[in-house]
Amino acid sequence: MPDSLSPPRVTPSYLCAKKAQGQKIAALTAYDCPTARLLDRAGIDIALVGDSVGTNVLGYRSEQQVTVEDIAHHTRAVRRGVERALVLADLPFLSYRSVEAALLNAGRLIQEGGADGVKLEGGTLVLPQTEAMVRAGIPVMGHLGFTPQSHGRDLYAFSKRRGTVARVQGRDAAQARLLLDEARRLQEAGVFGLVLEMVAEEAAQLVSEALEIPTIGIGAGRRCDGQVLIVHDLLGFSGVELRLAKVYARLGEEAARALSAYREEVEQGAFPGEENVFHMEPGEFARLREQLAAEN
Repeated sequence: MPDSLSPPRVTPSYLCAKKAQGQKIAALTAYDCPTARLLDRAGIDIALVGDSVGTNVLGYRSEQQVTVEDIAHHTRAVRRGVERALVLADLPFLSYRSVEAALLNAGRLIQEGGADGVKLEGGTLVLPQTEAMVRAGIPVMGHLGFTPQSHGRDLYAFSKRRGTVARVQGRDAAQARLLLDEARRLQEAGVFGLVLEMVAEEAAQLVSEALEIPTIGIGAGRRCDGQVLIVHDLLGFSGVELRLAKVYARLGEEAARALSAYREEVEQGAFPGEENVFHMEPGEFARLREQLAAEN
């Protein structure tokens, strides 16, 4: 639960203050109102309406299929369930290809979706969009390392055992230096925080120590200022166990057992039971049957 010093609403400045005080930031994805309520009750700082909604909820093949309408719809649902956490909405694929598009679509997620801020992927190439949104008063979080919206060959590797997998970024000095340079440029552009995904721990540490804004890691090691996970992975709904994540509960297995038990009870006539049904007032059923019998 949030401590007594926590504000009634999490803000970008509060997150920066947590970093300055050496306090870790907890973030999770959320795509619906009930999940958002649970996150808020648990004291999670950031509820991220990620483009991961596509593959985890909507059945899309990849994050590239997610639209602004998808994100806006799910952001509205999350907003209804949150009182404390900062609601952060992803700008999906191709929604910020120009400054004009970034302003239009970020504005929609703020005004229509109720988001407190937006997140976009990339470094130097998105600096104009980032600067324009910040000037317009839109809180922006950056995202470096592995960027799910991009399908470039340098982001993936092939494993005989696991097939195509995301490639860890920043494993050599040149890559780590590039990450650091890009992170500094994003900070100068005005982002209030930075997600580092699938980044070597040492490179993520270097970036985190160099920035005044907080870094939020996912598969980026222990030295980031906070962590984010996909809530379906944490709760065991995704059916896969990832090295970058941790399964805290196996609710998917429990849900499957519950659904099977329900089907069996329906087939056997055990559900509904007496405790699940409603009755007519005493004597009314007999009176009705007498009336029907007399009519026949």
